[in-house]
Amino acid sequence: MSRPRVLLATCAAMPDSDKDDVGVLPALAEVGVDAAFAPWDDPSADFAGADLVVLRATWDYTLRRKEFLAWCDAVPRLANRADLVRWNTDKSYLADLASDGLAVVPTELVPPGAVPDWPDVDVVVKPAVGAGSHGARRFAPDQREEAASHLADLHTDGGVALVQPYQPAVDAEGETALVYLGGVYSHSFHKGPMLGNRVDPSGLFLAERLGPTTPTAEQRVLAEDTLDAVCARFGMRRNELVYARVDVLRGADGRQLLLELELTEPSLGFRQTGPEAPARFASAVRSALAAR
Repeated sequence: MSRPRVLLATCAAMPDSDKDDVGVLPALAEVGVDAAFAPWDDPSADFAGADLVVLRATWDYTLRRKEFLAWCDAVPRLANRADLVRWNTDKSYLADLASDGLAVVPTELVPPGAVPDWPDVDVVVKPAVGAGSHGARRFAPDQREEAASHLADLHTDGGVALVQPYQPAVDAEGETALVYLGGVYSHSFHKGPMLGNRVDPSGLFLAERLGPTTPTAEQRVLAEDTLDAVCARFGMRRNELVYARVDVLRGADGRQLLLELELTEPSLGFRQTGPEAPARFASAVRSALAAR
């Protein structure tokens, strides 16, 4: 039997993904999968002929989302699914998850021309389509003019922007990212505060301060509830998610809140855990191959 061929989609600025994915290719080879990295817009890459295409570091999609989504729709075998990608690459999905009853960081969606209901606390203003905290800025209550100016800048391309009350616990505690592979919990890592960090040399995201961590029971429940809500919304099983990353933080009232759900191209924190995590990723890919 011939070995399945998998392409791991990246971008031109990072054709071989980032250092976090260094163990993925050997892990896939160990379970009989031939895999290679390829930028999603590389015309020489045979994405249509691959047994599976897995989105990994397609981080320039924020600048070319319409083109990127058209490409996703055209890939016959894509993980995660193209309809999930379309939904998840616009942070308006947070409103959907809040409507599903999940504890989400309070989020106001602000279309061009609208005036937000500014809360009387520090706020974060960021684009609905963005990655790695690029374009996200924090403003104090006495900086409403600066916040409104940044909001107007974000509206210049006609897109929706988000206004969220800043969650002060992140200054001391950061965020916790919970990683699921094949719908099953794999590992977690800690993310230090992002706002104010330097831009990565690629220019696509802000540099992160990461480290391993163990999630609390409350964080695990929130992450599990989030994946269950997504699967119910899209009529799918958990094991159809080759990967998912759920970012949570402690809110002002002490509860754990969902900050981001990453189903499209997240760093999965493989460098923050042992070699068993890339092996679990490889098994999730094998499972996806068997289901097609």
